[in-house]
Amino acid sequence: MSGNHYKGHEVSCCIKYFIFGFNILFWGVLSNISSITDLGGLDPVWLFMVVGAVMFILGFAGCIGALRENTFLLKFFSVFLGIIFFLELTTGVLAFVFKDWIKDQLNLFINNNIRAYRDDIDLQNLIDFTQEYWECCGAFGADDWNLNIYFNCTDGNPSREKCGVPFSCCTKDPAEDVINTQCGYDIRAKPDSEQKDHINVKGCVPQFEKWLQDNLTLVAGIFIGVALLQIFGICLAQNLVSDIEAVRASWVPPPLSMRRLPPYSSKKASAYYS
Repeated sequence: MSGNHYKGHEVSCCIKYFIFGFNILFWGVLSNISSITDLGGLDPVWLFMVVGAVMFILGFAGCIGALRENTFLLKFFSVFLGIIFFLELTTGVLAFVFKDWIKDQLNLFINNNIRAYRDDIDLQNLIDFTQEYWECCGAFGADDWNLNIYFNCTDGNPSREKCGVPFSCCTKDPAEDVINTQCGYDIRAKPDSEQKDHINVKGCVPQFEKWLQDNLTLVAGIFIGVALLQIFGICLAQNLVSDIEAVRASWVPPPLSMRRLPPYSSKKASAYYS
């Protein structure tokens, strides 16, 4: 017989596999964060590496800790998840208190990326997606593209894109199946009234503010849902740790007669029972 005797306490299989499933779900949620890219000139690769490392560490600690009933990994998982929750809560409070500063930083962020538009294909695709999705152009208007050396309107600019905007600023015709990548050429050399017929003249910062106001309930619901999911994971981990520690505390060693004898001589065996 093995000699592991317990009285009255068992590790809950439901909690164990709930935590395992929770980590699979939360792992998927965190993986979507990797869609965020370039922040203030930071190479997106570094952000992907950080997000990937957080995903791996959190998922590893939660899954292995639950399956192997490892209290150290479960406590680490719980604390790590608590830190993430605290950082999210702090970020939300600071964003509300310093919303004007956030707006200025968003403007700076977009303008910095406009300057580097042709330097990084991933960044270029991100800006094009943003301008198409929000139906906007530049941070506060199409003239922000003067910050880019290829699109500015200076006399010494030899670029064919001079005084233009990227194709993602152009208004879309539903009847067109093929994107005209040259639709923004020379558009800013035309009067404002004519520009409105061809490109989106609203900036991305005002468009984002409008979208946020229109979808405030949805955004708040998502944040609350993620927060409740994190709290649920922390509670599950703590409950499983309590179960494991209770089982270990209730362990009773078997009587000597039931213990397996070591492969020693009969003299040593008799001494073992004395």
